[in-house]
Amino acid sequence: MVKNLVYFFPHLRSMQNSREGESPAAELALENKPITEYMVGPAPLEGTNFDEDWACYRDDDVIRQQDAIQAVEAEKIPLVGDKEHILALAEEFQSGSPVIQSKIKLLSEKYSNLRRTRGDGNCFFRGFMFSYLEHILDSQDGSEVDRIQSSIVQCKKALQDLGYAEFTFEDFFMLFIEQLQCVFNGHGDSYGHDELLKRSQDPSVSNYVVMFLRFVTTGEIRRRSDFYEPFILGISDSSVDQFCKTAVEPMGAESDQVQIIALSDALGVPIRVVYLDGSTTSLEVNHHDFIPTLQDEKTQSNEGSESKINQSPEPFVTLLYRPGHYDILYAK
Repeated sequence: MVKNLVYFFPHLRSMQNSREGESPAAELALENKPITEYMVGPAPLEGTNFDEDWACYRDDDVIRQQDAIQAVEAEKIPLVGDKEHILALAEEFQSGSPVIQSKIKLLSEKYSNLRRTRGDGNCFFRGFMFSYLEHILDSQDGSEVDRIQSSIVQCKKALQDLGYAEFTFEDFFMLFIEQLQCVFNGHGDSYGHDELLKRSQDPSVSNYVVMFLRFVTTGEIRRRSDFYEPFILGISDSSVDQFCKTAVEPMGAESDQVQIIALSDALGVPIRVVYLDGSTTSLEVNHHDFIPTLQDEKTQSNEGSESKINQSPEPFVTLLYRPGHYDILYAK
């Protein structure tokens, strides 16, 4: 029987229609700033004379203009789109590289559909969010719901052990738990595919779940900093702390393999990433399965059969990666 998720999060409340009264940390996070800035940063200066710094006004004007442009673009591209036939990609690259066209044809042999996500820097987390919740909705896998709720409890504890105040992340955690409840039909407020898509397209829901996943990811990287440091040094000159502040925690920060590994390990969810690019070194469409490290270790310690040790769980989250962007893929 699925455990009562609210037991682990006693303050769970409905946030479906409103985000009024959210914590200051939640507001800060959704302004594309790292949460650690809220926790340890200096207080704002009082009595600042902005007349002495006209550049502030110019910057504000630029920001407002950028926000207006992004708002117009947002109306054209939903946060999560409708399901499309995989060959819609061929139309997109109709005048592009013949190599890409060939790879799309190969892709269509294994995958039937894709679902686009907005290219706003959050596409990996948003694609993961929708794909995972859709899997629970379709499978009604109670054991998986039990398993991930236990992982979420551990993620929450890890953040607290790292010094994060609970109020900085509780709103995001609660909202994800609410969505998990709603796609699992063992709860009275469950909903179907149309409602899942509607909520995933609602910024007041979708962005909160993205921040939940960013918290989970930064907590995992910081908790196992010795493990992740070599990966980080391989792609940047940043320390683990700097990397989390600039490349994980802020909304809009794009994701690479480090974030994928960390999220997969923290939640125990295998992720398949299929790569589509114009490289001529191989005309095949390659993929990589990110299998949770700790899950692998646990499986190998508990299973006596060598054949079972060598078996990896089949990922039920599959994302298509094109340079700088992730969409959702559906296998045939």
